[in-house]
Amino acid sequence: MRIAQVAPLVETVPPEGYGGTERIVSYLTEELVRLGHDVTLFASGGSTTAAKLVPISARALRSDPSVQDPLSRIVLEIEEVLKRSQHFDLVHFHDGYIHFPLARRLGIPAVTTMHGRMDLLDLASVFQEFSDMPLVSISDQQRTPLHSANWIATVYHGLPEDLYSFRADPEDYVAFVGRICPEKRADRAIEIAKKAGVPLKIAAKVDKADEQYFESKIKPLLDDSLVEFIGEINEQEKNVLFGGARAFLFPIDWPEPFGLVMIESLACGTPVIAFEHGSVPEILEHERTGFIVHDVPEAVEALKKIERIDRHVCRQEFEARFTVRQMVRKYVSVYEQLRTESSPQLLESSTHVAALAGKATFDLEAGCLPSA
Repeated sequence: MRIAQVAPLVETVPPEGYGGTERIVSYLTEELVRLGHDVTLFASGGSTTAAKLVPISARALRSDPSVQDPLSRIVLEIEEVLKRSQHFDLVHFHDGYIHFPLARRLGIPAVTTMHGRMDLLDLASVFQEFSDMPLVSISDQQRTPLHSANWIATVYHGLPEDLYSFRADPEDYVAFVGRICPEKRADRAIEIAKKAGVPLKIAAKVDKADEQYFESKIKPLLDDSLVEFIGEINEQEKNVLFGGARAFLFPIDWPEPFGLVMIESLACGTPVIAFEHGSVPEILEHERTGFIVHDVPEAVEALKKIERIDRHVCRQEFEARFTVRQMVRKYVSVYEQLRTESSPQLLESSTHVAALAGKATFDLEAGCLPSA
């Protein structure tokens, strides 16, 4: 199958540090290539892949101070996909809904995985207008605010089985991994660790948008011998951090669509203590792979009995439900379903749409956009 994967441009694929969506796009793309599919990846410059890479920007937008309007690069990415539509059997989008007007007229099957929250009021009118756009959710809970949208499947994220190492003998600390922002509630993690008297290691990035929140709300809480702020870490460092932790704290305060860090923790055999929001009840099994709690006192009590959770069971749950092979098998099933359901008229129109877009200005062999 000839498949286009269209990634966000904020981070490289895969990202060097934080970047859940770009990481999943990378795992998906590489496994599709391994299975023999002809895959083209539209992503930022600096991305690494075994697929054909179409780099839209010189580098990831988050690390490129010369980019004043990120939307300009996103528009270029959509245009480059449109120009090449006749070369694909299907296009898989991963960057929100900005492409909907053109995807509707693409002429070939297109599917969009929604990686973010769906409870924002402004979204209702968009998804009502584009009720024909096939969507994949990353948890069943993610669909709740927009039940009437055209959801065709739920596909849980998956990781390569050998990416993280199981560890049966943790050290005496708990971990918080992710991003410093109000909804992730690093402050709760600190409060839980302090009240339980257990060391906490925080490995998290701080975006520019959250710098003031970090300085005013989180940084003052770091002045404690129990709390160690590490900053943003890479995949190898996460393997060590997760594996050595007695538990992973996930004290979120928002409708988390999936929570990739939860399955990263389970892959290391580390149980999760998570607040009951968003996808948490779908990913964790209470008292089997961790504890689902409702407030800080419950989390402190859960931490006291965390040794009751069998770390081997945590790893087994990861292998049974959250591997990249399982994820890709489900996506391929989605692709085949869309291709089967698409009409001959739709497929014939792809050539016409591509012609309207004009000749491509991108040289796949050269690997760059002349205007980038």
